[in-house]
Amino acid sequence: MHNHSLKRQLKVLTIPVFIEMALVMLLGAVDTVMLSRYSDNSVAAVGLDNQLISLVFLVYQFFSMGAAILCAQYIGAGLRKRLVQVVGMALVVNLLLGLLVSVLLFFYAEELLLLMGLRPELMGDGLVYLRLTGALSFFQALSLTFSASLRSADKVVYPMVVTGIVNVLNILGNYALIFGRWGCPQMGVEGAAIATAVSRAIATVLLAVIHFKKHIPSFPLDYFRPIPWRELRNLLLIGIPAMSENLSYSLSQVVITFFINQISNEALAARTYCANIIMFVFLFCISITQGGDILVGHLVGQHRHQAAYILGNFFYRWSMIITLTGSALLALTGRYILGAFTDNEEIITMGMWVLIVDFFLEIGRTSNIFAVGTLRATGDAVYPVVIGIIFQWLVAVGVSYVIGIPLGYGLVGMWIGFALDENIRGVILMRRWRSGKWKSKGFVKA
Repeated sequence: MHNHSLKRQLKVLTIPVFIEMALVMLLGAVDTVMLSRYSDNSVAAVGLDNQLISLVFLVYQFFSMGAAILCAQYIGAGLRKRLVQVVGMALVVNLLLGLLVSVLLFFYAEELLLLMGLRPELMGDGLVYLRLTGALSFFQALSLTFSASLRSADKVVYPMVVTGIVNVLNILGNYALIFGRWGCPQMGVEGAAIATAVSRAIATVLLAVIHFKKHIPSFPLDYFRPIPWRELRNLLLIGIPAMSENLSYSLSQVVITFFINQISNEALAARTYCANIIMFVFLFCISITQGGDILVGHLVGQHRHQAAYILGNFFYRWSMIITLTGSALLALTGRYILGAFTDNEEIITMGMWVLIVDFFLEIGRTSNIFAVGTLRATGDAVYPVVIGIIFQWLVAVGVSYVIGIPLGYGLVGMWIGFALDENIRGVILMRRWRSGKWKSKGFVKA
């Protein structure tokens, strides 16, 4: 009976998370699609910028991911005061971190892009987009925390609705400001940056209002006197490993993008188009894992480890089936999809081969997304980091560089290197999940 009701609950959680994640990805993809009507060069510049922005958002996820896992375990154990303390600490720290990073992105945008080897002809577009989206990125730091807190309490519909509203605003803003419609100036890349940054700010305000009305109405000062160091320590125990693994992955992607930039502008544009298309393939895997990990956290808080294991295996199996089906369809229809973005034959051919290789990559990536997220939800956060850092740099960066540049196989060769990395890590992390060593790692002791 319990398993049946958990699977039903998983469905209730996964669908809103899936829609929300699709809309979040759409927010980034919309800039790419609309700018592709403007120029391939603007797509290449914004693609490189978004590597840095993604890196920044992962830093912001540091405390919000920790808060989500702790909240889920505390809700499972009925510890309301500790729940309020964790969310309060996460909001304060993320705000301070967000303001610091936003200032750095605004003032050092040019130095960062030069460090990434952005070509001179792309610098104008790259600089304006990074300065504008970077300076207001602190809104995303708060947004991620509010969203994670709501999700951990099974209130997944609210972040989904907010993301939907923001997407509509972003599309309208892009249309008006990129192409100069409805009496607005034609601003190209600058217009896309303004629309995206303002949309994210509006999302934060909406999520804050909902969070105070529906989840935690207030943060009583006596809960934070003295400062609840135990909760900050627990946040760090999850957050530092979570951020380290994600940061390592994103930094490795930044280095890889630097290598791709050495190949050609076409390779950089093809990578941007393919990355935006592929995101939608592993989207279900991210969604069901996020939904499932809330329930796994609740079960671990209640010390129901066997139920957590059965539930985890259930949603891993569905992740793999759906992701590989989507990836196969993408490999078969890649030429037509890429042709809708660009008429450059070199970009289309390169991208088509990337999508074929990516089918094999997704086998490993599905295992990784599941194992990293679910092990973290149980409190077993350090092991995935160690494995991640070793293989991301040795294989994803090292091997893909050798195949792609010295051996001359270009972007497709580099994708083969990425596939090797994802699959090796996937096998190792799934062994960890099946070993059951995570059962002793929870934050709520019996």
